[in-house]
Amino acid sequence: METIALHTRIALGHEADYVREHQKIPEDLDPVLRRAGVHSWRIWRDGRDLFHLVEVEDYRAMRQMLAASPANQRWQEHINQFLEVADSYAGDDTGIEHVWSLPGTGTRP
Repeated sequence: METIALHTRIALGHEADYVREHQKIPEDLDPVLRRAGVHSWRIWRDGRDLFHLVEVEDYRAMRQMLAASPANQRWQEHINQFLEVADSYAGDDTGIEHVWSLPGTGTRP
C-alpha cells in the first residue's frame, strides 16, 4: 500500500465550483477508482490550494489505468475546467516528497 500526497490549485474564481462538483462524484467513477487500487482519496482546501492524500495499492499503475478509463477521462475533462493546470495523466509523477512523519506512526519514507 502506498500513501501519496498531491497538490493542485483551483483557477481563480472557481473555488465554490470545485467544492460543489466534489459533493458527489460521477457514479461510474467510484468503481473505476476502486478497481485501480484506490482505498481512499481525501482532499483538503486552503484558499485555492488543494492537498490530496491517496491511499492506493500501486500509484503508477493507478495513473495508467485511470488514463485509459473513459469514466476518468470524462471526469478530468469536466473538473479540469476549474483547475489552474489540467492533469493529463501522461506523466509518471510520484506526488509530493515525503519529508517527515511523527515517530511511531508507521509512515516513514
